[in-house]
Amino acid sequence: MTTTPDPVDAWMDSWRTELPEVEFASSELTKRIMFMSSALDGVMRRELTELGLTPAEFDVLLALRRAGAPYRMKPNQLARSLMLSTGGTTNVTHRLVARGLVERENDPDDARSTWLRLTPDGVALAERSVLVSSAAHDALFEGVPTEIVQAATAALRELFAATPSLLGGTVTRSTRSQG
Repeated sequence: MTTTPDPVDAWMDSWRTELPEVEFASSELTKRIMFMSSALDGVMRRELTELGLTPAEFDVLLALRRAGAPYRMKPNQLARSLMLSTGGTTNVTHRLVARGLVERENDPDDARSTWLRLTPDGVALAERSVLVSSAAHDALFEGVPTEIVQAATAALRELFAATPSLLGGTVTRSTRSQG
């Protein structure tokens, strides 16, 4: 399969000329993932703006919706699932409570604790926003053969399995060969 050179090819060619010691086996992969991530983020942000949501609000709504009925979580569970600070999660949930999308419930088993639960409007917006953002992401790959998308997915799954640091571990500097 012949491909047309793209911006990543140009970057890589420049670094090979200007500073070849910064090129590692993972360099091109990293740049391509960054470009793809930026494109996916851009289409998602456009859709979320139209729905009146920030990415953080979207993440909270989806985490609560993914939790399953009754669509609730403890604030600390929510923060952990989103890899956010509890303070950051609190600020986002305050905005969602003010908009009537999330409500706080007292925990009958622990008077010091509360639950965050999606309201019916929150459930509806979470479902609408995930459908819209998923469709926008899918449109980005329009025209790409299904086999290529599946092969890329499988390759990235293998990378995740081989690289625990991608899943929340710590990244350490390696003296591994550039090979």
